Amino acid sequence: MDNLTDVLDSQLLQNNFSTAAMRIIWSDQNKITQQLKVEAALSKIEGQLGVIPQTAAKKIVQSAKIENFRIEELAKQSAEKRHSLIALIDHLQVLAGTTAGEYVHYGATTQDIVDTGTMLQVKQAYELLQKHSVQLLTVLSQQTKRYRHTLMIGRTHGIQAIPITFGFKLAIWLDELLRDQQRLDALATNQRFVGNLNGAVGTYAAFGPQGPEIERRVLQELGLDVPLISWQPARDRFSEFAAVLGIYSGTLGKIGHELFNLMKTEVNEVWEPFKKGEIGSSTMPQKRNPALLEGLASLTQPVFKDVGLMLESMLIDGERDAIHWRNEWVVLPEITNYLDAQLVNATAILSGLQVNAEQMRRNLELQNGLPFAERIMFQLGNAVGKQTAHQLVYQSAMKAIEQHLSFIDVLYAEDKVRTNFSKAELLSWLDATAQLGSLEEKITAVLKKAAAITQRKEAELE
Repeated sequence: MDNLTDVLDSQLLQNNFSTAAMRIIWSDQNKITQQLKVEAALSKIEGQLGVIPQTAAKKIVQSAKIENFRIEELAKQSAEKRHSLIALIDHLQVLAGTTAGEYVHYGATTQDIVDTGTMLQVKQAYELLQKHSVQLLTVLSQQTKRYRHTLMIGRTHGIQAIPITFGFKLAIWLDELLRDQQRLDALATNQRFVGNLNGAVGTYAAFGPQGPEIERRVLQELGLDVPLISWQPARDRFSEFAAVLGIYSGTLGKIGHELFNLMKTEVNEVWEPFKKGEIGSSTMPQKRNPALLEGLASLTQPVFKDVGLMLESMLIDGERDAIHWRNEWVVLPEITNYLDAQLVNATAILSGLQVNAEQMRRNLELQNGLPFAERIMFQLGNAVGKQTAHQLVYQSAMKAIEQHLSFIDVLYAEDKVRTNFSKAELLSWLDATAQLGSLEEKITAVLKKAAAITQRKEAELE
């Protein structure tokens, strides 16, 4: 019988919830690799500062290689001793030898190594999210340009409102994603990616007077920022990280759900990418279900739950506890995997999205002129006053809807309308391109901002 697994481990399900690249970052193999990097850097710096013998430091560094460790054996010993790191420390001590082994993990506490190793993994995950975020922004920018003139109906409260373009809808998404990108960028500033090497309660007591210098040099060696003071009982950085990812996921979930609605048979304005051989239903052969869109939208729900769980990790007891600390071990792999899957999925969907421009036009004409009521009202208002025009248009619109009549015919039957305008004039106002306001100007502004941000990010990621 197979062992039970969660969705990130399940070979059948994992690609719906994660990407291969992100799974590698949160693998046991990489976790131990990063923890060994911290142990090696600690010994190296302590040797350089004369805190431990340099010969011992070199031996420890040479021994702290992932190929010298078996995950299965570490897992077995950790379970027996009920400690997350002691098996690694014990094995590293054996590898380093009788003399040098006495200096393994010198002055550090478990949380120093685990926190710093975790932060190295978080930084790797962050860099992968950055890469995939920029790819998404690039694709959405291209599609915004492509469909900036594609007319469609705008909807408010689920009901037809007035005309927009599909590019305008995409530009609003793009603008929101640009803010998501800026929030991601902000995570790299102001000591967000910091290590923690300051001992049992964060006072450096076991390191001696060189404690702060040891921490500074080790973290510099590892490419992490140096904290102003211990953050063992202060988990706000991870909570901020999770919150930013949660907001980003919310944007992507909204996009997925909106496209899901536009793909409904009765709306039929877009279709997600479809490949030959794809099966929509085991019993209804005709179905082309929005599987990619459902996957994109569905991942936001567990991400939101993870954000809440991560916020609870801030409620640390005293100088350290594992009751809340362990929330991070659940949340960080999940939330980064889920968001990365959304980013990659959204990029694929948007790049291959099929847009049914003809159906968008038909839906725009579905209500026989009602979506142009606002423009007609203002045109009538020039002759009869805005409030009077509103009443005329409202009464005509309600009659047309309730009695299934032509809106223009009902409106033209009004004396105040016929007296001032011809029916041809009314019909001339049913021009969607004349009711787009400053839409083009706003699309251009968003695309300009997107170009500046993506160019900068692409240069940074090279």
